Amino acid sequence: MTFDMANQTSGSAHLDPDAAGARLAFVLDAACPPTDGEVHQHRRAQLVHAARGVLVVTTPEGRWVVPPERAVWIPTRTPHRVASRRPFHLRTLYVEPRAAPLVEPGRARVVAVDRLVAELLAVAAGFGPRYARGGPEERLVRVILDRLPALAVAPLHLPTPKVPALVTIARALADDPSDRRTLADFARAVGATERTLARWFMADVGMTFRAFRAQARLLAALERLGAGEAVTRTAFEVGYADVSSFIEAFKSATGCTPARYFSAEG
Repeated sequence: MTFDMANQTSGSAHLDPDAAGARLAFVLDAACPPTDGEVHQHRRAQLVHAARGVLVVTTPEGRWVVPPERAVWIPTRTPHRVASRRPFHLRTLYVEPRAAPLVEPGRARVVAVDRLVAELLAVAAGFGPRYARGGPEERLVRVILDRLPALAVAPLHLPTPKVPALVTIARALADDPSDRRTLADFARAVGATERTLARWFMADVGMTFRAFRAQARLLAALERLGAGEAVTRTAFEVGYADVSSFIEAFKSATGCTPARYFSAEG
């Protein structure tokens, strides 16, 4: 699989990350247009970094929204799709499986990329995948690998249900985050009892229906805000009755207001 985001401007656009040299890790970057992406996978693990723009990364495990200065860790051979509503700058660290130091094996995660790691990734992107062994380039890349375990995990994930009734509900919320139907309403729509649906949510995705909908709304809001939509419009589009309640919910999930969250990303 090539580094295949369509119409990239980076010189690394046509490289195959899985065939590019035998280094433990390297960074490729590209400026990319809006895309729905294609499902693909790599032998190497990846840290997919949103140097600019907001990415939506989907795997069989779930959906991650990756705002600026965040990244998603994708384990080796994990099918995934990278999409964005607007042009974005993709900067990806590819890591040999034996050197992958981050999170639980087989689990994707969004992490906060601190300024040091962001700068190191930017510098390493200039090395290409075939830098000299034993030199300063290799030492800098090893510093990146050493720093990865210290990156904080961000709560920007929505798990993918497997129970058909919950898949139907998740799809409805994805199509319209402002959908205000209650669990009882959805129970009638899918032909189940409210108690059964509540039990399925906990068993299948590990959260209540209310928490699942709140997380779906948060990710939808992040995607819209990252694409440049105003806070007020976003609040109503994702289902909040007023802006203040949206800001409170956003602060509860991320630790700050939407304006501060995105201004902090620079």
